[in-house]
Amino acid sequence: MTVLPKQDWLGSAGGKALMTALDTASGRTRLVGGAVRDARLGLPVSDIDLATSFTPEEVIARLEAHGLKAVPTGLKHGTVTAVSHGLVAEVTTLRRDVATDGRHADIAYTDDWKEDAARRDFTINALNATLPEGEITDFFGGLDDLEARRVRFIGDPLTRIAEDHLRILRFFRFHARFARGAPDAEGLAACAARANDLMTLSRERIAAELLKTAALSDPADTFAAMVEHGIWRPVLPEIEEAGVAAMRRVIAREKHFGIAPDPLRRLAALLPADVAIAEDVAQRLRLSKTQRLHLVAAAARLAAVPTDPRALAFVHGSRIATDLLLLTEEDVAAPLAILSDWERPPLPISGRHIIARGLAPGPAVSAALQRFQTLWLAAGLPDDKAEIDRLMDQAITG
Repeated sequence: MTVLPKQDWLGSAGGKALMTALDTASGRTRLVGGAVRDARLGLPVSDIDLATSFTPEEVIARLEAHGLKAVPTGLKHGTVTAVSHGLVAEVTTLRRDVATDGRHADIAYTDDWKEDAARRDFTINALNATLPEGEITDFFGGLDDLEARRVRFIGDPLTRIAEDHLRILRFFRFHARFARGAPDAEGLAACAARANDLMTLSRERIAAELLKTAALSDPADTFAAMVEHGIWRPVLPEIEEAGVAAMRRVIAREKHFGIAPDPLRRLAALLPADVAIAEDVAQRLRLSKTQRLHLVAAAARLAAVPTDPRALAFVHGSRIATDLLLLTEEDVAAPLAILSDWERPPLPISGRHIIARGLAPGPAVSAALQRFQTLWLAAGLPDDKAEIDRLMDQAITG
């Protein structure tokens, strides 16, 4: 018998109330999916996912009868969000797929745990565990795959990808997060064979998977496999071997300098150093305005590494300045050290200072203020009053 490590949330008031309300003692409600996988690996469980043979209506009634909050967040798919003394859990009725079209599934309820597990994508995501004992049921060899650090489709990979095309990108994300060595050969071949299916997905879903994968500790080998097997070609042909090499360099530098991974920085590394391409990719992936501006700014690259990066950070912000430094191939230890604890100061003058020197309010003030900023940045952001006055006079006289 294989059991989960002790889960602290089970001993909390919220956990106890939830287990009572959903009758976990009978085995009709169990912990499932990523919550079991991560707990088995000794990782923090961030999302509590429960499966149950109770219908959604029964789940709501049981929760409310025990004074707990029930939120019908996904009734179409059988999901109710339970809030129990601050503890939040997703509770989904056991399901089977009736029909799929590569993007959506029509479901029907079932009371068969294996049937519910079979609709999940990978063996390591198809485990369930009784509560509170934590006894694990494994229908498809997921425990062995966890032990081997292997990501493997349940059943025929080609069929599973045809059911949901996003599984191509999920296969690589889960491989980058959990696996060791090369991807499972059968799964890799199926993903390569069906890569064109990615064109049917919304660009938002592609972007979400891409950024989640790029944010992992070290996904470079996974991206290399994706490029080698043409996974990105149908939707992001800009990602090529040179980009993977640049991503490896950025990841190595992040680790060396103790800088947290940033998926947009890594995406910028994957793409050619071309602002127009970055803009096009950002639009194609439907990135937010903030994400788009970040990606485009990072794509500009640096013509030369500044000895003092504070002017760069003043204009672009420390985050983008750090990206630009990490994306170069030159030695950036000294400028990164300067930025490590630097805080952006305010511009030491405003329009009223310019007006006090005799310039009439209007566009000329804004122009003088812009000239002052350029001069001040070039001078190294001085805070000496005499030097600031001198630069202001120079800015006013043009």
